[in-house]
Amino acid sequence: MLSFSRTIGLCILLFISQISVAQRAVNPTTDSLPSRDPAIAATPAGVDKNELKYSLNASGTHFIKATFLNQAWLRVNQSNPGSTVIQEPNTSTVDIGLRRTRMQLFGQLSDHVFIYFQFGLNNFNYLNGGFSPTATSNRKVQPFFHDAVGEYLVFKNRNLLNIGYGLTIVNGLSRFSGPSVATIMSMDVPVFAQATVDQTDEFARKLSLYARGQVGRLDYRIAMSDPFPIQTSGAALPSYSQNAQFALKGHRKQYQGFFMWQFFDREAHQTPGYNTGTYLGARKIVNLEAGFITQQQATATTVGGDTLYHPMNLWSVASFLDMPLNKTRGTAINAYLGYFSTNYGPNYLRFNGIMNPASGIAAGFPAGTQGNAFPMFGTGSVVYGQVGYLMKRNLFGSGRGTLMPYAQAQIATYDRITQPLGVYNLGVNYLINGHNAKFTLDYQNRPSYRADGNLFTPAGRRGQLTLQYQLFI
Repeated sequence: MLSFSRTIGLCILLFISQISVAQRAVNPTTDSLPSRDPAIAATPAGVDKNELKYSLNASGTHFIKATFLNQAWLRVNQSNPGSTVIQEPNTSTVDIGLRRTRMQLFGQLSDHVFIYFQFGLNNFNYLNGGFSPTATSNRKVQPFFHDAVGEYLVFKNRNLLNIGYGLTIVNGLSRFSGPSVATIMSMDVPVFAQATVDQTDEFARKLSLYARGQVGRLDYRIAMSDPFPIQTSGAALPSYSQNAQFALKGHRKQYQGFFMWQFFDREAHQTPGYNTGTYLGARKIVNLEAGFITQQQATATTVGGDTLYHPMNLWSVASFLDMPLNKTRGTAINAYLGYFSTNYGPNYLRFNGIMNPASGIAAGFPAGTQGNAFPMFGTGSVVYGQVGYLMKRNLFGSGRGTLMPYAQAQIATYDRITQPLGVYNLGVNYLINGHNAKFTLDYQNRPSYRADGNLFTPAGRRGQLTLQYQLFI
């Protein structure tokens, strides 16, 4: 196994070499920018067409579109204490995986009818999402429908009120609870904002009835969701204790809403629920945002042999900015700052590692803390911020793209951790052709933890370096 420092150096050299190769291989007339649709990265006037669209009428107002996305990761990770890989102790890992591979089909079938489907897989590495030394699994069964929803536009050619239901990512809480992953500025989204991901939803999607629209400068969405029981999550069932877990009994509806006040340009509003990460300077966006999710008797604890049920109440307030700085040079800035109140019930805490490269944890270490996991979800509060700077257009010469460096910080105070959690990311995008073809090099620094009775105490910090190659049309 290569040392961690040598592997970091290798990844950096690979990133530089990929920039050189891509500069020779790709030669668009200019950098692509996202369109009005937050789920796709289309092209401004004068640039080659880069979307798969079939018009259903002469004006093109009725249409069908298809998109394809692949985000491949090459990663080196310093493992948390006690991590094992296929039953062997391992202090670091190098893995290749598919963070997301997706296909979308959506369209405006008539003046009042819109459909949206998304199919694909997530977190596909050599473990394929899990490993058991005593059982086998099938690595070929992971792709699934993420979205399948129909929408009725009440007012022709106006987004005042759109009503839909089905399997959808229309969410409350925040813009990152329903992110357009093809257009995000950073390599990955702050997953804690997808608050019940794969617990009582399907990869942040829920069976919901919703209404959404734009009235003046107000963009709104409200939904009633039918959460999945935790028994269908595919994971081992939780055991009740003094620490809240999702309830094993009962079924209550979930209610949520998200609202944005848009001071300048209005954001894209075509596909249901998805929020653009960055418009790469194509729009002047300054928003104030707020959202919530609430569900009665969502979680449970046991006290003195009695089972107590607790509501889940989550809310956030945030500001979002994405705007050009110098239109002639093509520079732009992206910034977000949000506060999240996350009440899942007493002492709720969930460790999670994105596409975790470790398969297990040694005896004597807290369960679920292997690999790159950290306390991602918990009862308490979170402050999340990000900032990025889009450098001048054609930084490397005509048709050779530009760079967008960024920084992220997630600072959380949860009931069961003894000190505030801090997870920090620094990265840079090489935008070969806008969001349609880009490399992202990202370094994450996170805390590891040891058990201290019912609490968790920091036990040092670990690093992770990832090179992502995104292709999207």
